Amino acid sequence: MFRWIVLRDLTLAWRRRADVLSTLFFFVIVVSLFPLGIGPETQLLRSIAPGVVWVAALLASMLSLSRVFANDYQDGTLEQMLVSPQPLYLVVMGKVLAQWLVSEVPLVLIAPLIGVQFDLAPKTLLILFVSLLIGTPVLSLIGSIGAALTLGLRGGGVLIALLILPLYIPVLIFGAGAVEASIMGTSPQANVYILGALLAVSLVFAPWATSAALRISLE
Repeated sequence: MFRWIVLRDLTLAWRRRADVLSTLFFFVIVVSLFPLGIGPETQLLRSIAPGVVWVAALLASMLSLSRVFANDYQDGTLEQMLVSPQPLYLVVMGKVLAQWLVSEVPLVLIAPLIGVQFDLAPKTLLILFVSLLIGTPVLSLIGSIGAALTLGLRGGGVLIALLILPLYIPVLIFGAGAVEASIMGTSPQANVYILGALLAVSLVFAPWATSAALRISLE
């Protein structure tokens, strides 16, 4: 069932490619505006690069959160998944994995290319890639909780932002901190390890919390 859910969501996302591309274009445009607005001051661009890239990735990831469960909720598929004999934990994990593959992985892959605009060194670009690769699944897992809690509500997108943005702060701090440490010439390992710990904790608790939120929303 886990494999079926992932393949199903990937197929549906391929049919709605405009939604996927809008997230990627938003990320690229937001990050690219800063070098254009600030000018060719290399030292300043390097100093703001970690925060700009991570904040843009955070905001871009939120654009797709409302679609994680909304379509299945509207056509009744989500209710059938809840009454199936398979654990709801697997259903949530499958849908979150599909959302990460569709919306977050393109951002992770293109981020090093975008980082060239900020005159980042190759080693720093690698740290940027690794930090986003570890941190973006945490964003998807935490965001799924907000998406489940606001399911079927008017203005759900705004409510999702209010609910999950405070929970995103640790990921933002340590993700940007890893890149900043690389720029400063210090070791980014501590920040990367903490991101890995956040990912491990999110993998354990976020699907369980999302499952409980889905049951509450559908009652």
